[in-house]
Amino acid sequence: MRYAHSNYEAFVQPPAPQDMAGWSAWIVGGGLAGMAAAAFLIRDAGMTPSAITILEASDSDGGALDGAGNAETGWLIRGGREMEEQFQCLWDLYRSIPSLEIPGASVLDEVWQVNQADPSTSPIRAMCNQGQPLADRDRLTLTGKARREIITLILTDEDELAGKTIADVLSGDFMASNFWLFWRSMFAFETWHSAIEMKRYLARFVHQILGLKDLHTLKFTRYNQQESLSQPLATWLADQGVVFRHGVKVTNVAVDVSGGKKVATHLDWLDNGASAGVDLGPEELVFVTNGSMVENSRWGDHHTPAPIDTAIEEGSIWQLWRNIAAQDSAFGNQDVFCGDTTKSRWLSATVTTRDARIPELVKRITGRDPFSGKIITGGPVTIADSSWLMSWVVSRQPHFKGQPESQVVAWLYGLFSDVPGDYVKKPMQDCTGEEITREWLFHMGVPMDQIDDMAATGATTRPCMMPFITAQFMPRAPADRPNVVPDGSVNLAFLGQFTETPRDTVFTTEYSVRTAMEAVYTLCGVRRAVPEVSGGIFDVRMLLQAAAELRDGEKVPASGLIRHLTHGTEIDDLLERYGLVWGVNGMSAIGKQQPNTDVARAHVHDAY
Repeated sequence: MRYAHSNYEAFVQPPAPQDMAGWSAWIVGGGLAGMAAAAFLIRDAGMTPSAITILEASDSDGGALDGAGNAETGWLIRGGREMEEQFQCLWDLYRSIPSLEIPGASVLDEVWQVNQADPSTSPIRAMCNQGQPLADRDRLTLTGKARREIITLILTDEDELAGKTIADVLSGDFMASNFWLFWRSMFAFETWHSAIEMKRYLARFVHQILGLKDLHTLKFTRYNQQESLSQPLATWLADQGVVFRHGVKVTNVAVDVSGGKKVATHLDWLDNGASAGVDLGPEELVFVTNGSMVENSRWGDHHTPAPIDTAIEEGSIWQLWRNIAAQDSAFGNQDVFCGDTTKSRWLSATVTTRDARIPELVKRITGRDPFSGKIITGGPVTIADSSWLMSWVVSRQPHFKGQPESQVVAWLYGLFSDVPGDYVKKPMQDCTGEEITREWLFHMGVPMDQIDDMAATGATTRPCMMPFITAQFMPRAPADRPNVVPDGSVNLAFLGQFTETPRDTVFTTEYSVRTAMEAVYTLCGVRRAVPEVSGGIFDVRMLLQAAAELRDGEKVPASGLIRHLTHGTEIDDLLERYGLVWGVNGMSAIGKQQPNTDVARAHVHDAY
């Protein structure tokens, strides 16, 4: 398996490996990673579709790509999916999957058309003081010290960050910035999460710094991720002949690790509670989704809190990983990720409106009509002074195909679910859907005498507790995640958010699809290259744009040391183009003489 640095191979149909005709595959987990692996086995490896079996514990496909419920009891979404142009593997997959909405088009075509006609923007990225826009929401408010800490973290080797948290490497200066407010609410980071993951995010998404304040760099599907992403892929796979088996909980994969090789020899599972399994022959491949961020998700309702279920039992995907890892250290260390759910859990809630009051409230705050069919919040609106650090999202409506025209579906989440609220004096995790709605309406600026009635009669809210939702962000060492294909593995690969592939970032659809592509291409010997992870961090133009954004437009004098270093080079033009310097001719834009060389050096020291 190798990486491509260009689009030379992007649309190549590689010849199928000569010996794949009699091969078969068992895929453990029917989430995006598992289904993507099946698609790549068919499209790029030439495997017979009917020889591919997906074993899924639940009764639905898509894993975290969810979307369910109904107009009466409330729609259900555990989370949303923020996507972007630089998800090379995701779009590579979906260019081949037919759209269910547009005849003759692919899912990629559909997503492109939706975002071309209605690009994402956020009218109010952050708010406070009961419905008021955050005063300095158009600035990242990073000090020079905080900017230097960001650069230092990006440049630090991952081995040096093993076991460290974000709080270990970034100071209070950074934590007090709007950058951190926007970043953590967009990506769901906590101060106790992995410094390695924070480093990867900063490097991988350096271009997203340009969109932190208004989210214009994001791409969204027309409907929820189940109907827009999961269903088209599952439909295409089933039409090809892939076998889906639901209600099957794989409990172990026996691996022979003798002789310097790793060979999966047997699968054990519970089929709707009954023990079963299969011996594996020399031409059978196994792809395992190890770990799950939505495992043990539990729903409450408008009058009942969502229960917290942290039990890891036989049949759990975490126990499966534990059983596999016990056979060889190359298979990772699952307890690093699932061992402390107090640091990996938070609560979300889906709000289904019952009358016009909440839609009117959304319209007043965003300035956008939620019934327009257009982008409304363009991503999360973060309530900066919320004790729960609550954010809320209203996506394009309808968010579900079966949603009545008079309904609006909103999604809420709080990163601090274990602390009392500001209006409802209870931790979010102990609240009913109605109580969560009250807290939200309070922060939306609803008059105090209207909050309780509006929450009781204006919406049906379904809370969801997810004890492992950010387990992939827990502090780790490099060896805690198994490689997609462990060294010496002949027929076993790992998929999803808890595997290791260089430079890319977990908690993304891209990571699921990338690991699937790498697994299939490696085990099957597919000659087409895997697209390289976005290289914006190595692009001087992107770095200069990001640097200008991090400085909130504050320019560095183009005299003294900078002038000496850049005079007569392309860098002169780039520095001016991206707004990092005052005029390179020694005069500022308003014609005043530049500061002296000593001052210039001081600015250079603080340039980033």
